[in-house]
Amino acid sequence: MKRRPEPLRVGPALAARSGAPRASGHGAHIELPRERTWLMHAAIAAVFIAIAGQTVRLAASGETETRLARAEPLHQTYIRPDIVDRRGNLLATDVDAASLFADPAMVRDADLTAEKLVALFPELDATELRRHLADSTRRFMWIKRGLTPIEAQRAHDLGIPGLGFRREPRRVYPTRYLTSHIIGHVDVDNRGISGIERHIDEIGETDAAAAPRRSQREPVRLSIDLGVQNAVADTLADAMKQYKAQGASGVILDAASGEIIASVSLPDQDPQKFSGADDDDRKDRVMAGVFELGSIAKTVTLGLALDDLGASLTRIYDTREPLRFGRYTIAEQYPPGRPLTLAEILVRSSNVGAGLIAMEAGVARQRAFLDRLGLLDTIRTEAGPVAKPLLPSHWGSLEGVTIAYGHGLAVAPLQFAAAAAGLVNGGIKVRPTMIRQEAVPSGEARVVSPATSAAIREALRQAVINQHGTGRRAELEGYEIGGKTGTAEQPGKGGYKEKTVISSFFAVLPASAPRYVLLLSLFEPQGTAETKGKITAGLNAAPMTARLIARIGPMLDLLPDRVAGAN
Repeated sequence: MKRRPEPLRVGPALAARSGAPRASGHGAHIELPRERTWLMHAAIAAVFIAIAGQTVRLAASGETETRLARAEPLHQTYIRPDIVDRRGNLLATDVDAASLFADPAMVRDADLTAEKLVALFPELDATELRRHLADSTRRFMWIKRGLTPIEAQRAHDLGIPGLGFRREPRRVYPTRYLTSHIIGHVDVDNRGISGIERHIDEIGETDAAAAPRRSQREPVRLSIDLGVQNAVADTLADAMKQYKAQGASGVILDAASGEIIASVSLPDQDPQKFSGADDDDRKDRVMAGVFELGSIAKTVTLGLALDDLGASLTRIYDTREPLRFGRYTIAEQYPPGRPLTLAEILVRSSNVGAGLIAMEAGVARQRAFLDRLGLLDTIRTEAGPVAKPLLPSHWGSLEGVTIAYGHGLAVAPLQFAAAAAGLVNGGIKVRPTMIRQEAVPSGEARVVSPATSAAIREALRQAVINQHGTGRRAELEGYEIGGKTGTAEQPGKGGYKEKTVISSFFAVLPASAPRYVLLLSLFEPQGTAETKGKITAGLNAAPMTARLIARIGPMLDLLPDRVAGAN
């Protein structure tokens, strides 16, 4: 039987020389040289010192931005304050809405996915959508933002892999069309791009946010009265149907503060669908268009005669003969057959009389007076700049005469209303504003004397109550209305189009102590059986104004005299 070999036993001396471990107790204990232990401790200490140093460096640098790397881009949107009318009625607000996105890398079938999405959202471009969904290198793309709850549910029900939702603030307008031209629009990132919405961005009243939340800012309070705005819109819409007009506009200003109480342009537009804003028929006729407004301009000419020429309402002008400028003749439509007083020139709407005043004043004085009223320069409101006036390329004697009776100078209705407010409010220039004013602005320039302003108001009242007044159909029992009609033929190729007019009525309410001025216009009205086929402002715009005042008088705290006297 073979014997097992015995294990080699190493003596202590040999073990020490070979570096073999020593046995001690139940286990083996390894002893390292002191130099290696010291080096390890030093390395660990160095690591901790480096970490501490980096922490101190970052703290001292003041960098607070956190950078996050992720497969899809971080998206920033904006939250906005509410917009309310002068009485606190809500006009615009943010709501929490879902937006649909896709991760193309997770989409299994780009063609089928695109087909289903286009069936749900027909406005999507199928070719473009399919191309982007097929690009598996992309990790994020928007499909549609600001979905309605129904749209979001339908998209969810598709159950397509690679689609997802994000919550974003979405701007909504409870009044929709009623205030669309004033409020304006926002883009897909909730940034204002027109109207009051743009003004909010310009004054820094928005806040960037990665997720929807309510704005903590105070609501933007407008000067608009929603009830009056609705009454103006209804009245204009009814008049468009009655007189078969292509469009209409109406603006009401506080005569002292310049606050815009109502501003309506028809046809209007949907603020939720900004694509329609480029449609010329739907542009804001109150602020974004300029027009020759016809004989309402004689209110300005009357002010020129009273204030700059020192005339009185009883001054006589010989209007019996037409005015001739070469091949052009300016005559009366309904010649009175006798000279007219200055007041009668306005009451009867005499073109010859207005021309005589312009010729007496001269071009330089006429132009300076219009400039003083603010009719020649660009003005603006918080909703944006008002369309620039269109001046004649050559302003000679003939142009001065035509401008005096309302042709040759085109302005926005809002600009004319603001200028006319200064003529009737005691002579103080007003600046139109969309923002509610706590007090009447002070420091504005004087445009005419108080005596001139009083005389203009008296003549405007006579134009409504006098039997020869062109505005007599604007008379309304219980209300002291002053006003002036204007029927302006519109320019076209080769001259003015006789049957294409703007019929307007400028009103002062009450005439003796104006609180409000109104300017209502009908664009391209047609003759009716009621008007006996005629399209002049005295037969359509004037009665339309009376109907409106009967409706809004109580809303403006203007009770009819018969009611006020009974209290």
